[in-house]
Amino acid sequence: MSKASTSGSMTSTYLVYGAILLIAIVQVIAAMAMGPSLWRMLLLAAIQAYLAVMFFMHLRDEKPTLRLALIPGTLFVLVMMNMIWADSFRLAVMKPFAK
Repeated sequence: MSKASTSGSMTSTYLVYGAILLIAIVQVIAAMAMGPSLWRMLLLAAIQAYLAVMFFMHLRDEKPTLRLALIPGTLFVLVMMNMIWADSFRLAVMKPFAK
């Protein structure tokens, strides 16, 4: 690996890290100033997650078909987690839901 490719890669890494840090600061300031809005926070968190996955987990270097194959798997896991959350809340108080 040449020095030019190494330094360019470190520059982009630092830029992405700085962008994620800046988004986190914006989230904190926006939550304190305007109150935590669910959609605003979710949008900023999704941008942070996209940057982290693409750059730090090197998914941007993979084939597009792999990225498309990961989307249904991720959605499946999230849906299955959603199925057990209601039961975990019920078990926290150890009694069935009120009717």
